[in-house]
Amino acid sequence: MANVVERMLDISNWQNGINLLSVDFDSVIAKATQGTTYTSPDCDRQIQQAKQRGALWGVYHYIAGGNAKGEADFFIDSCKGYIKKGILAVDWEETQNSAWGDLSYLEVVIARIIERTGVHPPIYCSAAFVTNELRALAKKYDCALWIAQYANNDATGWQKSPWNEGAYSCAIRQYTSHGKIDGWGGYLDLNKAYMTAEAWMKYACPDGSEPEPAPELKPADPNQKTAVDLMIEVIEKNINGDERKTYLGERYREVQDLINHIAYASAADLADETWAGAYGNGTRRKAALGWCGRYDEVMAVVNGQAETDIVYTVKYGDTLSAIASKYGTTVDRLASANGIADPDKIYQGQRIIIK
Repeated sequence: MANVVERMLDISNWQNGINLLSVDFDSVIAKATQGTTYTSPDCDRQIQQAKQRGALWGVYHYIAGGNAKGEADFFIDSCKGYIKKGILAVDWEETQNSAWGDLSYLEVVIARIIERTGVHPPIYCSAAFVTNELRALAKKYDCALWIAQYANNDATGWQKSPWNEGAYSCAIRQYTSHGKIDGWGGYLDLNKAYMTAEAWMKYACPDGSEPEPAPELKPADPNQKTAVDLMIEVIEKNINGDERKTYLGERYREVQDLINHIAYASAADLADETWAGAYGNGTRRKAALGWCGRYDEVMAVVNGQAETDIVYTVKYGDTLSAIASKYGTTVDRLASANGIADPDKIYQGQRIIIK
């Protein structure tokens, strides 16, 4: 079994297309579901790449409120192929969670997951909200704590001793949402997992009934082409249709999804991704965004932000109304300027243009 799990990523569809074969990490937990209707489109591809690397892995459910038992059932039913093979975790946050503050709701979710799977899910929560009551709930159900606390929002790489380490006990510590590591141009959530590989698998399969084959972690391949590289390649070589499917093989869906995303995403979204480094610079950026005529449109937004606008990066616990109040504007103006369809749905790491 892989003997290292310490350098842990947590990812979601915000990292759609990330090539985990080329990224330097030990273990990963990917967002699978939210509420009772949302499934992350890129989750399974991310997990399959993690398995290909021999990395230990898991999936998490973002609690949204409304129907505790229904959320647990939706998570379990959506992740049947992962149960007792990877960690199942729950994400308990204030944003987009109508049940926030009601630990009895969280308890129903946890109890239902345990009832149906026998797995005791780690609970993700910000350090600011890890109360004695939450710790007692975790202890009652034998659930580990996955705690988020950042020193600041400065870009950082992997850390052996994150800020404030040892101030409290936890199984996993998320210490930044501005991680920068080789293999991905944008920001990543970086975590330190305080466990062995054997302990990881006990969280995943506590009764040992369906142990996974012992993985061996393969080193990241810095020469592994990214989805952006492959997209540029097939477009410049004019490889289409069945020929494209053959050429890309198991990475076809990953690359085709990226092609569709660049063709149809809003200029604001593509500008956010450009700011985060997803498309590189210079001729590479032009090739990535220019093949469908989006380059000038996106760069106009990027340059407009750089010259005239304040750009705010959403932090854990932020709401659009609080951001609007801070900058003396309104929720409607921010939503309109940033193409936000639902003002109650903003995400950690999202860049908000302040007009």
